[in-house]
Amino acid sequence: MRFTTLLLVALCAAALGGCGAGATPTADPAAASSAEAKAHASTASVVLDQNQLGQVKLEELSTRAPAASIKATGTVEFNGDRMAKVLPPVAGQVQDLAVNVGDTVHKDGVLFALSSREVAAAIAEHVTSRKDYELAQKTFAMTQDLFDHQAASRLALNQSRAEMEKASAKVQQSEESLRVLGVPGDLDAPTLQARVHVRAPIAGTVIDRNVTNGQFVGPDAQQPLLTIADLSSVWVQADIFERDLRNITVNQKADVTTAAYPDAHFHAQVSLIGSTVDAQTRTAKVRFLVTNPDARLKPGMFTSMSLFLPETADALTVPAKAVFVENSHSFAYVQVAAREFQRRQIETVTSDSDRLRVISGLKAGERVVSEGVLLLRQLEADSPGTE
Repeated sequence: MRFTTLLLVALCAAALGGCGAGATPTADPAAASSAEAKAHASTASVVLDQNQLGQVKLEELSTRAPAASIKATGTVEFNGDRMAKVLPPVAGQVQDLAVNVGDTVHKDGVLFALSSREVAAAIAEHVTSRKDYELAQKTFAMTQDLFDHQAASRLALNQSRAEMEKASAKVQQSEESLRVLGVPGDLDAPTLQARVHVRAPIAGTVIDRNVTNGQFVGPDAQQPLLTIADLSSVWVQADIFERDLRNITVNQKADVTTAAYPDAHFHAQVSLIGSTVDAQTRTAKVRFLVTNPDARLKPGMFTSMSLFLPETADALTVPAKAVFVENSHSFAYVQVAAREFQRRQIETVTSDSDRLRVISGLKAGERVVSEGVLLLRQLEADSPGTE
C-alpha cells in the first residue's frame, strides 16, 4: 500500500516537471497592443496619387519665430482730429460761394464771402474811433504848446493826454474786432467793404455742404455750412475680444486690408483703446490711425486688421491644424518621398497664435502636411492591414 502511494507521487512529479519544461511564457496582451500601436505610429505611411496630392498643402519647418498677430474686422471712419466744420462768424448773406462736395481746398483758402450789417457797423465804429483818435492827438498837441507857453495848466495837459490814450485804445479795440470778423485789406484804408471772407481752417476735401449763394445765415445755424476732412489719414474702429486686450498697447503697429484693394496693405497703429467692454459680444472698441495714400480708403468701408504682437524667441513651430490627437498622443504627417507621407508622433505646447511649438518629434527642414490631414487619416484607415 505504501509502495503504491510513493509510485503515484513520483509519477505526478515527473508529469509536472515535463509540463514546466515545455511550456511557453504567455505575453501580456496590453503590452503587446501598446508596442504594436507604437510601431504602427512610427512606420504608418500613406501614398497619394496626383489628384490627392493637389488637395494637400505642405509647410517646410524652420526655427524662425512666426509673426504672431491678432485678427479683427473694422470700419473706416473720418479722422475726427482732421475734420473742420465751418460756421459763419456773423450773420449775413453768402456771396461768391465756389466750392462743392468733393472739391479740394487749401488751408486759409477763401470758401465764400459774407455781406453783413454787423460788419458794416463794426467798420463804422472803427472809422469813428479813428477820427476821435486823430482829434485827440491834435487837442493834446495844442494843449502841450499852450502849457509850454504857460497858457494852460498841467491839469488840462494831463486830461488831454488821457483822452488821447483812451481814443488810441478804442482804435486798437475796433481793429481787433475787424480782424476777428475777418475783414480783409488794410484797416487804415479810407474805405472798407462790409464783407468778410470765410476761409478754410485746414487743407482737405469738402465732404458736406449745406449752403447756397445768396442764402442768409447766422452764427446760430443748426448745422455747419461746410464740412472739410483731411483724407490723408483715417480712423478704423475695430472690435477686439477682451482676451486679446492684454496684448495691445497704444502705438502698436497693425496692417489693414480691404476687399476693394485686396493686394494693398495700409499701415496703421493703435491710437485709442476703449475703456468699456460690450456685455453681449465681450469685445472692446479699439481705434487705429491709418495712413491713406491717394485717399483710397473711404469712410464706411469694411476692413480686415492684423495686429502684430511682440516678437518671441526663435522656436520650431507647426500650424495647429497640422497636428491631430489619437489615444492622448499628438501626430503629424511628414513627407518622406514625393508622394509618400508618414505619420509621426510629436510633442507640442500651445502658443498665443494659431501655431504650436514643437518639443520633440520634428526637425527644421522637414515638410509636414498643413492642410488635408483628414484626407490622409482616411486613406490610412482604409489601407490594407489597418484595423
